[in-house]
Amino acid sequence: MEPRIDARKHAQEAQKAMYALEQYLAGGGLEHSLIHLLKMRASQINGCAYCIDMHSKDARALGETEQRLYELDAWRETPFYTDRERAALSWTEAVTLVSQPMFQIPSTTRSASSSTKKRLLT
Repeated sequence: MEPRIDARKHAQEAQKAMYALEQYLAGGGLEHSLIHLLKMRASQINGCAYCIDMHSKDARALGETEQRLYELDAWRETPFYTDRERAALSWTEAVTLVSQPMFQIPSTTRSASSSTKKRLLT
């Protein structure tokens, strides 16, 4: 496998923006365990083995179960996730697969109040 491009060396501004996003997410009110599940799901969709490995290790370190990690790709078909986690996973898929109409943001989300929308985004 070829090594990836070193973003820290070749895209420092982009890296700074990603770190700023990380800081925003950390202070947004979602549990860190849920954030790692969401990152892992997005990494599955994007096909990034390095990121899947990293986020699964981070999730395990915070107490995530093997069963939930193994079933993450089929979360809709399992009873292992709460309604809140399902909403967050659905949102993650919608913004990761933004070009695919199948994964558009549900109309109930579009009509939600501003405070609800902010909670969904943070």
